[in-house]
Amino acid sequence: MLFAHGWNKVAGPGGIEGTTGWFKSLGLEPAPVHARMAAGTEMAAGVGLTLGAANPLPAAAAVGLMAVAARTDHRGKGFFVFKGGWEYVGVVGGAAVALAALGNGRYSVDGLLRSQRAGAGPALLAAAVGAASAAALLAVCYRPDPDDPNDPDESEQ
Repeated sequence: MLFAHGWNKVAGPGGIEGTTGWFKSLGLEPAPVHARMAAGTEMAAGVGLTLGAANPLPAAAAVGLMAVAARTDHRGKGFFVFKGGWEYVGVVGGAAVALAALGNGRYSVDGLLRSQRAGAGPALLAAAVGAASAAALLAVCYRPDPDDPNDPDESEQ
């Protein structure tokens, strides 16, 4: 699913140019860099989770992606995804942490390399690294339109 979302950012309707415009409208600057990084990170995390490689790093990437999406695109829209809410990104982020806790299993790249990591430690690491990465990215690169009437921060002032 993550790979498909990343691929859609590159090859879907509008392509990377459309994704760049969408990221610009969200307030992520420089938008061309973020569009490409988000697409690449989604595809890499999707492959890592699917193949069971490098746990908990792909899970941390998924948490970071979902945290940024929750803050930039889903914030202030309630819970339900069909209303633009954070339900979907919350479930995906939680599932990524759960996968980090469960480990990749015997028939994974990590299993074949005998580098299994599972339990509370990898889960906490995925959650912490993902959240910290998202917070750093947002602090440095998130510049929403101050005149946007849909921005929850603006309506609170």
